[in-house]
Amino acid sequence: MQEITYRSKRFFDEVAKHPSKHVHLILIATKPDIIKQLPLYFELKKRGHLVLLGHTGQHYSENLSGGMLKEYGVEPDFNLNVRGVMHEIVSQIIGRLGFIIGELKEKGKVVLPYVHGDTTTAMAASNAGFSHGFAAVHVEAGIRTLTPDYGKWGTWELGKGNDKDMNAWRKYLMDRKNWERGSLEPYPEQFNTRCSEAATGVHLAPVELDREFMLSEGFPSDRIFVVGNSVVDAIEEAKARIDQSKIFDHYPMLADGDFVRFCIHRRENCGSDRRFKAIYDAMVSMVQEGRNVLLITMTQTERAFERMGLKKEVEALTKKHKNFLYSPVWAEYVDVMAAMTRASVCATDSGSMQEEMNAMGIPCVTLRFGSDRSESAMAGGNLIAPPVDSKTIQKMIEFAWDNQDMKKAPKLYGKNVSATCIDAVEKVLKTGEVFRSDEERLKM
Repeated sequence: MQEITYRSKRFFDEVAKHPSKHVHLILIATKPDIIKQLPLYFELKKRGHLVLLGHTGQHYSENLSGGMLKEYGVEPDFNLNVRGVMHEIVSQIIGRLGFIIGELKEKGKVVLPYVHGDTTTAMAASNAGFSHGFAAVHVEAGIRTLTPDYGKWGTWELGKGNDKDMNAWRKYLMDRKNWERGSLEPYPEQFNTRCSEAATGVHLAPVELDREFMLSEGFPSDRIFVVGNSVVDAIEEAKARIDQSKIFDHYPMLADGDFVRFCIHRRENCGSDRRFKAIYDAMVSMVQEGRNVLLITMTQTERAFERMGLKKEVEALTKKHKNFLYSPVWAEYVDVMAAMTRASVCATDSGSMQEEMNAMGIPCVTLRFGSDRSESAMAGGNLIAPPVDSKTIQKMIEFAWDNQDMKKAPKLYGKNVSATCIDAVEKVLKTGEVFRSDEERLKM
């Protein structure tokens, strides 16, 4: 297929010559994929497995992909070069990756696709493997959205209260009984993770809560492993290189810390004028009141600015207020880690940032109605801020700012996670295949 590019012209022959029957295929597509999948890639390489790195091409810019691949010194073995809107990307991944997996199967290989989290690639790539009778290894399996019971709480308008009200909200979120199951948000991620699970043979769950979700949905207990989250390995590796970062040369304001990082990119936030404006107005108010604010803008953020006629306003804001930084995504992870070690709080609608803030001991405010990392709120380090009222959002961020109790929240996502993940896969392969055989099914 002409759309696929390969690192070597003899790609299939070279893989076929390798004595190993199993091909561990690490798939990346987005920036979070790269951060969380490369630690597993390096662990597999270190143990001598036949491992390939496949890029779908979904994130192809220097800021979102190229810079990080250079940072880690890796080059994908193939790139699917997918482009287009959502349904086109899904179909291209299934078709092009399905072709590669089919060719490897013809050469006698058993392919183990490693897919990550709730991405479009996880959904489509696991489908491509399953079509050939190969079950996936799902890294970051079982993440499901929980939503606080707002009816039981009685009001969202916490911004009208004081710190006592904020602390009561935090304590409310720390009680598992105050959360409800079932949500289509984030979209399409909650769809993606569920589809991925159905084509998975080894579920690598970050926390026990995720295992509980999967057990309640009928997945086999002996194939669910609670391993932590590989982002902690990426964080530790990057933190060891922080002295190499030049980010404070570019943005001196960040060097002294005492700032909030905003990132808004969820489709449901950026596609809703009401939600986006509530978050935006909270941010603007904080800038105008003299708080140091870093806004990391992404594709969906920029689309919202353009659609709502806010682009010139936000550009004027950054010229007028020296305490406001408006920046695209940074290309290297070490820069993100260097800056975040000095942040006072993170206001985000990202899933991965909630994990990273827990691992780093930084208070987090999640700009959503619920969370697919609700364990971080139950641990006390994360506040859910429904994107409805700007005053509420601002009050929550100010409450979380350098909040010492939130900083002390338990670290949830483990240590040496990549090694634990590969231990789990090797344990399965000692007794059979990731896609269970009829014989193994009958022994159960």
